[in-house]
Amino acid sequence: MSEGASAVTPVGAVEVERAVEVAVVGGGAVGVTTAHDLAVRGASATLYERGAVADGASGRAAGVCYDAYADRIDAELGERALDRFREFSGTGAFEFVDCPYVILVREGDERRAEAIREGVARMRDHDRDVSLVDPTTLGGEFPDLRTDDVLVAAVARNAGYTDPGAYTAAMADEAREAGVEVREGTTARLLPGEGGPTVETDDGHEDFDAVLVAAGAHSRQVLADAGHPIPLKPYRVQALVTEADPITDRAPMCYDASGGYYLRPREGGLLVGDGCESRGDSQANQNPWDSGDGTELIERDPDDWDRDADDWFVADCAGYLETAFGRSYPVDRAWAGLCTATPDGHPLFGERAPGLYVAAGWQGHGFMRAPAMAERMADQMLGGDGIDAFDPNRFDGDEQFDIVEGMELD
Repeated sequence: MSEGASAVTPVGAVEVERAVEVAVVGGGAVGVTTAHDLAVRGASATLYERGAVADGASGRAAGVCYDAYADRIDAELGERALDRFREFSGTGAFEFVDCPYVILVREGDERRAEAIREGVARMRDHDRDVSLVDPTTLGGEFPDLRTDDVLVAAVARNAGYTDPGAYTAAMADEAREAGVEVREGTTARLLPGEGGPTVETDDGHEDFDAVLVAAGAHSRQVLADAGHPIPLKPYRVQALVTEADPITDRAPMCYDASGGYYLRPREGGLLVGDGCESRGDSQANQNPWDSGDGTELIERDPDDWDRDADDWFVADCAGYLETAFGRSYPVDRAWAGLCTATPDGHPLFGERAPGLYVAAGWQGHGFMRAPAMAERMADQMLGGDGIDAFDPNRFDGDEQFDIVEGMELD
């Protein structure tokens, strides 16, 4: 080990033998966790965030976490992320709460019902603790849920929820303690060229051995400016939190595939979100995700989008709560956020060019896998293997594609 290098910490498989100079662009959950994991393994890490840590998608995420994935790599990453969330719980203001995750389809939706049946079989093949349950059993375990019109349901046991902003802030503090230089309020640009990665800010430019771009919806522009385009499209999603009610002490997390809604307990109330499914022609002039024919989601400018929830969304959620619980609840607050889509629904994750890495395109599933993805990214940036299925170079970067939101069942 060269003079001045930090001691090795067993976060991943790769050991650092010298103080590698690395940078991370983006202060969300993946960015701060990667910077932390790099630093505790002996790398000299700098993190650039144009605003404040957790100010972007991570601060507006739902905080629903599970390993109930039909694809093996996703299931393994989900499991590892849950392990790390639980290990980190109690650090600063961060707390992880274990809670079952219910997936259900209502009567008249046989296509999605069959998708759940097939998906659960694949999840169980990957050793996930997920089981199909009949509506009567579901209603017995969660008596506040309306199950009289449920066609098919499954319950995932290895699941829970948390506050994404609290996680990101606590991890940023841990990263600072590990030696990461966190530069908030600093816009970072990548300089094109054939040498090693160079980051330019208003204070000048710095050369690094490796740079990770984990800037959410801004990742495409950051990489394009350096001559490395990626196929990434931001789309808008919305959520709200109801006022406190005793029902939340008994409620599970839930995804209603027929309605496209998800919910979880939060702050004594219920967080309700919309998986961004089309609302149909009746909402065509109101719904900003709808192109007018009731089927297409709209790409958003990451610097120009409405962060407030729409009135139609709040009204729709009130109607859904009637469906889910037999009554609506007063709304405490509502907001919008951005998710990012890729042509095949999988993230762009790995080395885009020599020394230049990207972690983006989460389809709404970024935060829940952040600790595991960051661990794998730190490993790859220090010489380990990447994840072949997520290799960003599977695309040229100029692909044309329609946005498909990440929660829709196949």
